[in-house]
Amino acid sequence: MFDNLSDKLEATFKKLAGQATINEINIGIAMRDIKRALLNADVNYKVAKKLVDDIREKSLGEQVLKSVSPAQMIVKIVNDELTDLMGGEHQPLNLSPKKLPAIIMVAGLQGSGKTTFCAKLAKRLKKNGKNPMLVAADVYRPAAVDQLRTLGEQVDVPVFSIDEQDAMKAAVKGLEAARLAAKDVVIIDTAGRLQIDEKMMAEAEALKHALKPDELLFVVDSMMGQEAVNTAKAFNDRLDFDGVVLTKLDGDARGGAALSIRQVVEKPIKFISVGEKVDDLDLFYPDRMAQRILGMGDIVSFVEKAQETLDLEKTLEMQKKLMKNEFDLNDFFDQLQQLKKMGSIQGLISMVPGLNKMVPKQEIENLDFKPIEAMINSMTKQEKTNPEIINGSRRQRIAKGSGTRVQEVNMLLKQFGEMKKMMRSVTKLSQSGRKITSQNLALDKFLKR
Repeated sequence: MFDNLSDKLEATFKKLAGQATINEINIGIAMRDIKRALLNADVNYKVAKKLVDDIREKSLGEQVLKSVSPAQMIVKIVNDELTDLMGGEHQPLNLSPKKLPAIIMVAGLQGSGKTTFCAKLAKRLKKNGKNPMLVAADVYRPAAVDQLRTLGEQVDVPVFSIDEQDAMKAAVKGLEAARLAAKDVVIIDTAGRLQIDEKMMAEAEALKHALKPDELLFVVDSMMGQEAVNTAKAFNDRLDFDGVVLTKLDGDARGGAALSIRQVVEKPIKFISVGEKVDDLDLFYPDRMAQRILGMGDIVSFVEKAQETLDLEKTLEMQKKLMKNEFDLNDFFDQLQQLKKMGSIQGLISMVPGLNKMVPKQEIENLDFKPIEAMINSMTKQEKTNPEIINGSRRQRIAKGSGTRVQEVNMLLKQFGEMKKMMRSVTKLSQSGRKITSQNLALDKFLKR
């Protein structure tokens, strides 16, 4: 979503790279370019103007260090201002430990990903030791209750619902059921509409007044651009919600909502959703998002995601096999499954500094693991263990069984061989005790914590 903005900001910083000092002329040109980039990204005009004014003021202020280049200084200032613009620091859910069950009420328009978010949040809370229940209070939209039930089964969280079109009754009875079942968190999926109307707002206000939720979260589709900001403001004026959830952040919209919404409604963004799977939910960290927008990546989030999803025992076992030259297509297939658990490849690549510049965008978009999985699944046990025995006739059989071409089988085997050599070299290098950079040392300490 932020690729276009990142490219434009990077071009602006490159123009300053050859400058010896910061002055009003080169800063003026840079601020003009940054403002254009922000407006082109669909950032609210007032927000863009204030951000640029703040950057200009700090760039020409006394705190600018003479020992660093103008480009480095501007990157630092823009990073700090973007972080402040999006809230400064992460704001966690405020769930009272004294009142059980804690109540999370979720509101938003139809199509924003509200119901899916409820299930994603339930799974996240369950992983963190909570015992949640989902309550279907969206009683008007056809199949809304069925959708929540299906998602509840996927995340193994119970769903309470009634057969009446009475949202208040569904919410109150759901809360009672949660107390009886000794649940410590209740997530209430409320009704949305295709657009804001008085009936929806009045019902949401009544639910808030009756339930007194610990957290009232507003879910908004970030693909809507500035309309997402306007919708958030309208909801906040009536409901005074506690936080924002931005969905579909993996889309190809211009990203203005993420940069504008915090300043316009003065409420923190608490979660971002980056896919359709029930695992595709991340906490929102303004500083990390600012770094990703500026092309610095987000290695901390990458490591955290790896720690959450990767099987440590399997990873250590793979390293041992690499050292003994025993890594085969069975292991490769297992690693592929672990990688898929971490989320979309586009999202992972954006977290690693510089990697998004090395891998062409078209290649990332066209990346598909299914043909690779089909080819490996079409191999015999012996072929997976000893890929070198796969001759011409075997390749034809594998291609036919997987619905691919022989050329694709050839490419897979060639790339696997090259990857195996490369990974073995990297593993040996890390085992040899050679000099490690300070960045790698810091990362190593983080992983050992």
